[in-house]
Amino acid sequence: MAEDAAMLVGAVDASDSQSRTREKSMTIGAVCKSLSQEFPDISISKIRYLEDQKLLAPRRTPGGYRLYSTGDVARLRTILRLQRDEFLPLRVIRQELATGAADDEAPAARPNAQGNRARAPRTAISVRDGGAVYALDDVIEDTRAEPTLVSELEDFGVIKGDVRNGITYYDETEREIIRAATELARYGVAGRNLRVFRTSADREAALLQQILAPALRSRNAERRKEAVEALENLAAVTTHLKHLLLIRDLRKIAG
Repeated sequence: MAEDAAMLVGAVDASDSQSRTREKSMTIGAVCKSLSQEFPDISISKIRYLEDQKLLAPRRTPGGYRLYSTGDVARLRTILRLQRDEFLPLRVIRQELATGAADDEAPAARPNAQGNRARAPRTAISVRDGGAVYALDDVIEDTRAEPTLVSELEDFGVIKGDVRNGITYYDETEREIIRAATELARYGVAGRNLRVFRTSADREAALLQQILAPALRSRNAERRKEAVEALENLAAVTTHLKHLLLIRDLRKIAG
């Protein structure tokens, strides 16, 4: 009897363990549904795309089904927030995840003058290349942008595609610009209204180029490398400064 009871307890413990494992794991459809309120544009195809880009690695069942742990879901939420709130390209998001700079539950923070904790300015800005390229149809499917909006962004110089054999391609940065413009379009902001951002970016780029031009043109490879790193750091600082100035002005509007 004692042996039977021990076997029964063992079976119950194993069953409880399996049950807890199932509770902690979610199918891709369940993940999509759980995040849809915070991220209305989330889709199963987008989650699979992020997996293809090596940003997610859910567990697979013997039958090939994806099972997402609570950690996988938290990581996905972080990725989606960085895309939506900071418009970071996937290559930069990958870097931040690798270094721990994008910890969703415990972001790098420091006290501000009021004693509140404010996120430190990011430095993970890369200007070395645009990453992978995507065909126009894929960009539209991923960002859910209207083709007319993409065309308008092209017309007003907000984005610039690369035409190859009759097909227009965009790099990661251009694709994220389209994603941001699509979000703004929901509030009635047209492509032509974004020229102010294009003009501002051109002026900022010209200023940074003026500061670092001699080093960027140097024949010394090490000096050029240091100049590019300095350019990335300056870009992060100016981006943070621009954000602070905008917040200051928006407080006046809201007040």
